[in-house]
Amino acid sequence: MLPGASPDWSAPWFAPVANNGRAVHSHVSAGHALPQAMSALQACPVRFVPQTDLPAGTAYEQFIFDTGCVPTRENLHDFFNGLCWLRFPITKQRLNQLQAAEIAAAGVREVRGPVRDALTLFDENAALLQAPEPLWQALTERDWHRLFVTLRPLWAQARLVLFGHALLEKLVTPYKSITAHVLREPVPLDLGDDLSAWDAWLARGLSAELLATKPFTPLPVLGVPGWWPANDDPDYYADAGVFRPRRTSHRMDHP
Repeated sequence: MLPGASPDWSAPWFAPVANNGRAVHSHVSAGHALPQAMSALQACPVRFVPQTDLPAGTAYEQFIFDTGCVPTRENLHDFFNGLCWLRFPITKQRLNQLQAAEIAAAGVREVRGPVRDALTLFDENAALLQAPEPLWQALTERDWHRLFVTLRPLWAQARLVLFGHALLEKLVTPYKSITAHVLREPVPLDLGDDLSAWDAWLARGLSAELLATKPFTPLPVLGVPGWWPANDDPDYYADAGVFRPRRTSHRMDHP
């Protein structure tokens, strides 16, 4: 068994990875090592190997790029990382290519540059949103009441998919302030709910230039209608410590 709480696969935020998650968790519960359980599940552009296969002094991302193998520890964090590889293989491979290109250009330094920072943030905490334009406008303006209360019926036409594996790990034990970084590139409505098509679309659009701009907007995920019973009450969104207003700049005029 993996250490930590067991995921509730019926939770809406786990829906995209739930089938694979149940299968892998079952293999692990039967005594298989996590890398073995991941690698046996289905075709994937990488293999999962024990963390001990990563040589000392070798960057994790570089090792994946060079070998096609993902070092994997026996914990929930790497479990969800593996599930994201299985769900979004093309995008995960693209992120790894961009990481390797940054390492080749600048080496491995204590302080990451803006592109590597954004790549890590995306990999760990990103979410994708497919939604009508009014929801996007309210989200980017952080107009939480409009987004979740006034426009609540429009969420029937929207879909939020969590990509970041650290984000998914946090939601094993959900709490109100868990916040995703939503990519400010709307998922095309004509892709429907085909997550393989989402994967191909996303991978095509990711570039170092785009990520350097930090193209994200925050979204407290337990505010999504239908994701948490407490948010049926409009007062749920009045918590400014979680649903923070957009910052405004103040300019002082001098005579």
